[in-house]
Amino acid sequence: MNGTSFDDARVKAAIRQTLSDSIFQYTAYPTDHHILQVVEALVGKFPCLKEPGSFSGMYGWQQSLKTRMSNFRRMLKSRNISCPEIEVNFLKRKDSSNQAPAKNIKRPKRAEVNYLPPFPVGETKEGLEKERLDLLYEVKKKHNERTITAKMAKTFAIRRLEVVHDGPSVQEFIERWPGLFREDQVKEEFRRITAIPLEATFLGKLDHYTPQLLKVMRAKGGVAGSKICPILDTLCQLHSIDQQRDAVICSLMEYFGENNDELFLKCQENDRSSQSQTMKVLLVYSQDDPVDPVDVALVIDGTEVLTKLENKTKACILLMGLIYALNLEYPPKLKNTFDAFQKIFLELEPKRLLNKVQTLRNKLLT
Repeated sequence: MNGTSFDDARVKAAIRQTLSDSIFQYTAYPTDHHILQVVEALVGKFPCLKEPGSFSGMYGWQQSLKTRMSNFRRMLKSRNISCPEIEVNFLKRKDSSNQAPAKNIKRPKRAEVNYLPPFPVGETKEGLEKERLDLLYEVKKKHNERTITAKMAKTFAIRRLEVVHDGPSVQEFIERWPGLFREDQVKEEFRRITAIPLEATFLGKLDHYTPQLLKVMRAKGGVAGSKICPILDTLCQLHSIDQQRDAVICSLMEYFGENNDELFLKCQENDRSSQSQTMKVLLVYSQDDPVDPVDVALVIDGTEVLTKLENKTKACILLMGLIYALNLEYPPKLKNTFDAFQKIFLELEPKRLLNKVQTLRNKLLT
């Protein structure tokens, strides 16, 4: 209270131990941003813990927590204590070309809360594999959503281990986990991984920022501005909120200088070939109606993983869910768009943005 620094080494050591234990409950590999958030909360509540001689008073805490987390991981490895997030990075599990302690580490990269959770208490790999086989029959039944959701939740840990460690192809994963490739289960899986609701959060923030987004995008000049204006000019003619959202999403991509065609692929109903597509939203049109698509589908690695989606925005939302569920990379030519989806509309790791996205966010908050 009077500006005096607290200087009891034993108490500080106990605080560091408690903090590292608490962090480990969420992730074995916290980022610098995560650790900084913890330290900011600590010294914010207890200013006496600021360290003299440091510009922010937090540097020593940050470094000591990073060291403690590293030592803790090393201790678990040496004692063979089970922790999926650490086991997957054991040298003996890596390819011969990647057998170096810091090379090709599998760790959370997009603010995942449950990146590699432990198995449920009392469950074994064999028992969860049996649950997976049961799921193959349950998904064939009608009106069976409650049972499917319960079994998907129960097998979440083994599914994540398979995704992160084995990196199966999309087609292989569909065969093993067909229950995931349903709209409701994509949303549930995203909630399990991040602890936030996917669609409600995305749409809530999109609608919240739309008035300011329109102002910012209308003021955009150059080539991007010339592409944005025709899209925004149609807004007054759109009576559906879904169509308006689609227009805002398409304008956002052009604002970043990223082509809509990199994500949205138009095709005819009788020519629905997607085998060569890595990650696309397929817009399927009939010969009778070239304006409104008869189907909107998601394609990943040449496989249609979801169909009968309502609009482009819904497709983008579910694509984000599948990227998290399958531990996929963002399309490199759309990195700013997907960074905005994650950090502005889903507010996951919102303090580490790409430069163009940071500039946009600053404009949205003014």
